[in-house]
Amino acid sequence: MTAGRDLDALFAPDSVAVVGATEREGSVGRAVTANLLADFDGEVVPVNPNRETVLGEPAVDSVGESGADLAIVAIPPDPAVEAVREAGEAGVDNLVVLTAGFGETGSEGAAREQRLREIAAEYDLTLVGPNSLGIASTPVGLNGTFGPSMPDPGSISFMSQSGAFVTAVIDWAFQQDIGFRHVVSLGNKAVLDETDLVADWADDDGTDVIVGYLESVDDGRAFVETAREATADTPVVAIKSGRTEAGAGAAASHTGAIAGNERAYEVGLREAGVLRADSAGELFDAARALAGQPLPETDGVAVVTNAGGPGVMATDAIGDAEGLSLANLSEETVDALADALPAEANRFNPVDVIGDADVARFRDALEITLDDDGVGAAVVLSAPTATLSFDALAEAVTEVQADYEIPVAVCLMGGESAEASGEILSAAGIPTYFDPSRAVGSLDTLSRYREISERERTEPTRFDVDRRRVYDVLSRVRDRPDNRLGVESMSILDAYGIPTPVGEIVDSPGAAESVAADIDGDVVMKIVSPDILHKSDIGGVAVGVETAAVADTYERLVTRARNYQPDATVLGVQVQEAVDLDAGVETIVGINRDPQFGPLVVFGLGGIFVETLEDTTAELAPVTEREARRMTEDIDAAPLLRGARGREPTDLDATVETIQRLAQLADDFPAIVELDVNPLVVDPDGVQAVDLRLTVDPDALPEEPPGATDGGDP
Repeated sequence: MTAGRDLDALFAPDSVAVVGATEREGSVGRAVTANLLADFDGEVVPVNPNRETVLGEPAVDSVGESGADLAIVAIPPDPAVEAVREAGEAGVDNLVVLTAGFGETGSEGAAREQRLREIAAEYDLTLVGPNSLGIASTPVGLNGTFGPSMPDPGSISFMSQSGAFVTAVIDWAFQQDIGFRHVVSLGNKAVLDETDLVADWADDDGTDVIVGYLESVDDGRAFVETAREATADTPVVAIKSGRTEAGAGAAASHTGAIAGNERAYEVGLREAGVLRADSAGELFDAARALAGQPLPETDGVAVVTNAGGPGVMATDAIGDAEGLSLANLSEETVDALADALPAEANRFNPVDVIGDADVARFRDALEITLDDDGVGAAVVLSAPTATLSFDALAEAVTEVQADYEIPVAVCLMGGESAEASGEILSAAGIPTYFDPSRAVGSLDTLSRYREISERERTEPTRFDVDRRRVYDVLSRVRDRPDNRLGVESMSILDAYGIPTPVGEIVDSPGAAESVAADIDGDVVMKIVSPDILHKSDIGGVAVGVETAAVADTYERLVTRARNYQPDATVLGVQVQEAVDLDAGVETIVGINRDPQFGPLVVFGLGGIFVETLEDTTAELAPVTEREARRMTEDIDAAPLLRGARGREPTDLDATVETIQRLAQLADDFPAIVELDVNPLVVDPDGVQAVDLRLTVDPDALPEEPPGATDGGDP
């Protein structure tokens, strides 16, 4: 892992000061002090100038006198800021600020939080919070929270932007036999954030899985780079709440509407290698499996059950899973099962050992199936019967799983009868469930993480492009009342090696006739106005115009634009060679710049129905050749690109290269906020970018233009 913050003293301090320690019942200061005194291996130093002792421990007047490695601050907001400054001056480098009343409360609180951030930067402090429940670290018995309980020890490290979620999870985890190594309530993330924790925990030998509840990721690019490296060895599972399409309604392009805030998180977390959960149950089902089980070598799953119905339920769940399939048992395996099981049993997958099975029959069936090379994982399902002890079955499964080192999930479909046996399995790291679909889901998580851990990251291709030409075009917005460009900026695409139809923008009927005369066949004519986004909706596009009708068509298009929007800026009419849409597929390639994750590149089915059908996929820019090719495979319309219903296949290599080139454009020019190439017509002979519109942030344009031609970094 790339080196990040050193958090050793945060999670394993020799001494902890509690600023605001008190004996007042119901106070945060008392709760934290009592929690630390109950379990912490080191020294606890109460900080309270009004008392000589707190809960039997000698108190000091200030954090500067504490000499502590870690200070936990639980006093009102303004004094809390001063306490942090005093800690920095005294060399107390690690702090947890529990106090609320900062950025979550309005402008005054935000200003207070900014002061906190500045103090932390001045003294190079590691600071959790403010507005935090606190932190816990089980190896040293550190419970620096005001929650009611110290978590059980384990190998899962857990971060959360919700303190209430932390207390609820810890309480629930006791029943589920789930333990934790480190727990952090992130609070407002004034200094320490999710990226810092992922970097630290990925390097922690005692952390097997990183789990998070996230409401936001402040620096998406840094998080992606850090998590991508971390997840090669340490799985990260997260819930991202707040799935809204905020801002999409105000977007000025098709791509902006498609690539809303939630889409950016979806793409960013996927690129980071984060396994995303939709619920708390899924989050910890995944964590428990990843912490306790090996990864499967194949996607084939065997089901061994004494109940036919649940076996079918598991089979259906395997069929629905993203990365699993029902294992096809070999002929040798089927024969061995036939020899070991009664004639009434099903020796094919799912293997039904039938209701009168005892533990020996279950064990034999499980050993035979796990011995099959096509089986990468197994689900063991059992309903209660008079012939079977759940405890004995649990012991047998743990022994067999240890011998084969193949992941196993167990489904014990009982109540009290399953509790003790569940503890036996949990102690061996084998997850247990009542619901067969959850058992299968845990194995699917292992399969998905195996793919993440094995994926290779290649560097994106850098094409030779004319960035100076693009800069000159984008700079036009500085002299305009709006920040949008349309087909008048098509030379941007030429500068980045993307084919466009022959044509020009003209400002008179005569000039239109002159351009049309140099184009073979009929032409397409479009009104050119940055204020009219959907030209076809107002009759601003004419297709198949003969040369003799070009002048009249010019006048008609301009008149329609004036009637539709009298104050619109009309730059002229584009006269363009016609592209045979019937011979190809209309696609869209777009760019949307997300404030957290940077530019997203969107590809999918284009044309006038793009927002209605929403058949698109997205990646973060820049895009590798492999990622671009996957984009062409991930949309529902992929068969059209490959020649469905007897059509000739389109030029996918040209499509892939175009996606890469536009991704480089997005990466090279942060001033491009949104961009649509729609349609990008893809046919057997290549691609043609027929239309373009983009939104530019003039403040993001550099003062000096880049070099004239450059394939390197801008």
